[in-house]
Amino acid sequence: MFGISPLGWVHTLGSLPAIPAAAYMFAVHGRIVPRSTAGIIYLIAMLIGAVTVFFVTHMPGGHIAGALTLVLLIIGYTIGRTPLPARLVAYVETIVLSITTFLLMLPTVSEILRRVPDGHPFVTDLKSPLLLGAQASILAALVIGLTAQIIYLRRQGRTPAA
Repeated sequence: MFGISPLGWVHTLGSLPAIPAAAYMFAVHGRIVPRSTAGIIYLIAMLIGAVTVFFVTHMPGGHIAGALTLVLLIIGYTIGRTPLPARLVAYVETIVLSITTFLLMLPTVSEILRRVPDGHPFVTDLKSPLLLGAQASILAALVIGLTAQIIYLRRQGRTPAA
């Protein structure tokens, strides 16, 4: 079904919980909150997706995205345990973990458009205007979202409440 291998299903279903966890945290907190239940769910799902991508993708871009996601997750989930100033920690956590969400959503939307409906996908060409528009929309959401998050942190002038 959908031309997905068994490991591909592990990758897909394992990383899927990251989407509602991220949506919940963005709606409630305006950012990914690492030290929360939703933050732990997000981390586990993202780790499953980032690690398994090396085994399911045949494109170098997928490997780069997986490695970058792992690096950003490590930074985002460990910087709060460093002696750095709380305000700097809040900025770094917010920015790097928001980028991980972008790195999750970009291939998610692309794969959905290239596989659904089964046998007659919406997109068959990587240069399809629908696919390029969807990818541009995700990039715009990242830029607008990061801008809003940074403005919020600056106005708050302290560590955001988690």
